Amino acid sequence: MPISYGTSGALAQHTDAVTPALPASASAGQLAVLQVVSGHPLDSVPKTPSGWILAGSFSGGGGSFALNAGPRRLSLFVRVLVGGDAAPTTAIPSGSAGSLIAGRIITLSRTAGTGWRWAASFGEDATSGTGFSVAGGTALTWAPGDFGVLAYAWNTQTASTTARAVTATGVTFNAATSHLGDAITSGNGGRLTLADSSVTAGSGTQAPTITSTLSAAATGVAGILRVREAGASLAATAQSVFPPRNLVSATGLTGDDIVTATLYRRVGASQVAVRAASGVDVTGQSALLRVDAEQPFGVSVTYAAVLTDLYGQQWTVTSGAITSTVTSDVISDAIQGTGAPVFIEDWADKKRTRDATTFNVNGRLVVQGKKRSSAQATITVSTDTADDGDALQDVLDNATEGVILLRKEVTLSGVDGWLALLDDDEKRNWQTPYRSWDLDTVETQAWPDVLEAAGFTLQDIANNFSTLQDIANAFPGTLLDIALFDFGP
Repeated sequence: MPISYGTSGALAQHTDAVTPALPASASAGQLAVLQVVSGHPLDSVPKTPSGWILAGSFSGGGGSFALNAGPRRLSLFVRVLVGGDAAPTTAIPSGSAGSLIAGRIITLSRTAGTGWRWAASFGEDATSGTGFSVAGGTALTWAPGDFGVLAYAWNTQTASTTARAVTATGVTFNAATSHLGDAITSGNGGRLTLADSSVTAGSGTQAPTITSTLSAAATGVAGILRVREAGASLAATAQSVFPPRNLVSATGLTGDDIVTATLYRRVGASQVAVRAASGVDVTGQSALLRVDAEQPFGVSVTYAAVLTDLYGQQWTVTSGAITSTVTSDVISDAIQGTGAPVFIEDWADKKRTRDATTFNVNGRLVVQGKKRSSAQATITVSTDTADDGDALQDVLDNATEGVILLRKEVTLSGVDGWLALLDDDEKRNWQTPYRSWDLDTVETQAWPDVLEAAGFTLQDIANNFSTLQDIANAFPGTLLDIALFDFGP
């Protein structure tokens, strides 16, 4: 089984705060699950321990809070262990009559995948009796190999249980394995019970039903934490083209129920969204691919994908590092995928204007003005070869929305950025291919995010293949294979 139950720590119980111990065999990479059963006159949700995530909390059982009666709350917290993890502390408000809280930690291990994914569904059985059945309030997606942590919370200390099970329409689970059955004697008391079961066949989106047989009549709540090995991953690949560009691809999205994705470029502690990759609806898509043709040069960049699943939970996956290097400064148009190597020869000043009016009021000058403008500058650049000069000419001729991107050979704050082109003055040297250009510019924002950066073009395909059959032979898989292909030299 890809996911397996590990071990459990000791039960911790009190009237208002507990610090359950991690299992002695807990290790980095495992998923720790903290099951908490609590009761309080205010029905308070226990505090989320530092470094842990609340997977879900639900209260029920009917009646009034009292000794072995009334509602109890079941909460599930999770944490991916990193090694040397501290025991977590959780609490409910203190000083309330009959209040109780108890917790116990189990660990899970996996053999594959890129990480952990989880979702939870809870419900209550408010009819006192020995036949306990809960209909989960949230429909979960199911697939073979999914692991289910069955958690129960009853209001009666003596209500031991047998025949713990979970069912869902069209899905087959193996026989549940019971692990914990702890009497809670603090305050008004209760019981904490846990089992596990895995999906062996079937798939779909169904609400689970969680059942058991009790030795004494009780009411309470139950839930299932559906745990899955993550399939989503993020890869960043540098293309052997000029200007440099990186292909950023998030894959394995459908298996993780991902519905929205945002791709980010990270440089040091800062991050910005990759072009046309903010809040993209990827429902039903297995992958999201974007081209980053605006990355800085000469510094290490990584990429991150923030993925939101259909339950509203967010997950982050990251890529390896890439350092894009060039041997000159670069002027480019990321939207069209064109660019030219240049050398910045002179950038004397940045002029900013302010539309302002001065009034003389009884000898005192009063200035009323608007916000200072963006910087304007005349930038002198040069090209050394005829090809480079022609490439720059092409960028200036066809600049998308009249905007160009200027980047230093090694990124430099105050230089790298987008410029609106006002006019340009080309100066030729008739003895050599060397040319210089005076570019009158205004600092501006990047192109609108709806404009995607060009990856490959039809001309790239035409340069590499003669017939449609050649393309089919080279790419027997999917269109994503073409998008990820390096059409550089």
